[in-house]
Amino acid sequence: MPTRITITTETFPLAAPFRISRAAKSEAHVVVAEIDDGLASGRGECVPYAHYGETLEGVAADIARAFNGLSANGLMDETDLAAARDQLRSQSGLTGAARNALDCALFDLEAKRRGETINALLARPTLRAQTTCLTLSLDTPAAMAEAARALACQPILKLKLGAPGDTERMAAVRAVRPDATLIADANEGWPLAEYAALIEAAADARIALIEQPLPADADEALGARESPVPVCADEALHTRADLDRIAVRYDAINIKLDKAGGLTEALALAAEARSRGLGIMVGSMVATSLSMAPAMVLAQDADWVDLDSPFLLAADRAHGLTITDGVISPPTRALWG
Repeated sequence: MPTRITITTETFPLAAPFRISRAAKSEAHVVVAEIDDGLASGRGECVPYAHYGETLEGVAADIARAFNGLSANGLMDETDLAAARDQLRSQSGLTGAARNALDCALFDLEAKRRGETINALLARPTLRAQTTCLTLSLDTPAAMAEAARALACQPILKLKLGAPGDTERMAAVRAVRPDATLIADANEGWPLAEYAALIEAAADARIALIEQPLPADADEALGARESPVPVCADEALHTRADLDRIAVRYDAINIKLDKAGGLTEALALAAEARSRGLGIMVGSMVATSLSMAPAMVLAQDADWVDLDSPFLLAADRAHGLTITDGVISPPTRALWG
């Protein structure tokens, strides 16, 4: 039968409201692309992100358009779908989220057509469980400290910051978790005039890494002075095209498949970032285990892993990843890859 695609939008309630510096959410909205040839099917999930001008409807339309282009060129009929993934990277006008869902679905479909795991397909070692950050939603210093205390078995905590009181938030969490590795994420929320004082407060709290303290379009100051805490690009980094600017301002990058446009580009981005001496965090939007599964390929060689989104959901999808004491499992073939 002809290879066809089904594109669906799904909503997953969160266990509790999740707040960052610029927004709060109570649900995860995802788009799923499933490619079926009658014998095997492959899935990929993405999160359209309004901060980048993406919508559920627009991303779904992009996926359909891109798939039709691949089909018209006969690229969906091969067992080896590398050519299809390469053409997908060159198609113009697609959102990063749409590329991601389709790229990951192509990987999943090829693995199933070949009867191989994703690591065998990529000639990589077997995927291993990884220690992931668990994220504390932006709240009062006391509330974040209590949340940190409740996660006493979690070795790495990520603090959402970017509002007045961040110095107190970092100090409060450190006071109750002197043993934990702490990462802070300001989501572009630190004013430039307060940056020097806030980064010193982060050093005092023994923060291991600070993500995107300044707005992505106003981060020139980051390259002007030595920072006592390594600084990681998130909103400022999407694809390899950004690395020339990033490398002189940041110490590390946060690779998210929805920003990069899929696993294919993310793997190339990670390799080039390493060649420039940049540290690597692997992160994600708030989504299900189907989004985390391909990111686990990147997580194998990352310095920091931030794939705890399934932990934030009221209920994950079937065959989801498990997180126990901060350790996230690799995907089973029933989920992806």
